[in-house]
Amino acid sequence: MSAAETPLDPLEALYSDHHGWLRDWLRKKLGNAFDAADLAHDTYVRIMVSGNTPLPDQSRRHLTQIANGLVIDLYRRRQIEAAYLDAISLMPAPEVPSEEARALVIEALIELDTMLHGLPAKARMALLLCKLDGLSYREIAGRLHVSVSSVEKYVAAGLLACYQALYE
Repeated sequence: MSAAETPLDPLEALYSDHHGWLRDWLRKKLGNAFDAADLAHDTYVRIMVSGNTPLPDQSRRHLTQIANGLVIDLYRRRQIEAAYLDAISLMPAPEVPSEEARALVIEALIELDTMLHGLPAKARMALLLCKLDGLSYREIAGRLHVSVSSVEKYVAAGLLACYQALYE
């Protein structure tokens, strides 16, 4: 059998059959060829890392599902970066962090955002109301329409997730 007749492995076949389509689909969605190329690449990396290549009849659905998640991640990251840059723009010039420090803070904020979005909505809200707004468990229970013991469990779950993100 010649090299031209050698069958492609499933990932190579997926890439050769759908990469151009995926990149064009992302370009239309994002309005930017550079981001589209990056996210198309990242989509295939996710598939490669997972080791789960879809069946041929499921390929485009599987690719768009992964790519949509990456688009959401991209927009979320950009929102976090913009909010942080807006916040530091209000600082006096001598206190503005270096580029390296900014990059580290943005990465930490993105990790925190990812961890928070992994929590159930009420646990996330209870943790934020407790730690950012300084509300008591009774006040949080009133806002969330749950018992104080539920708030205790929610905040504990949030703190455990923070601990695991930090130390594991």
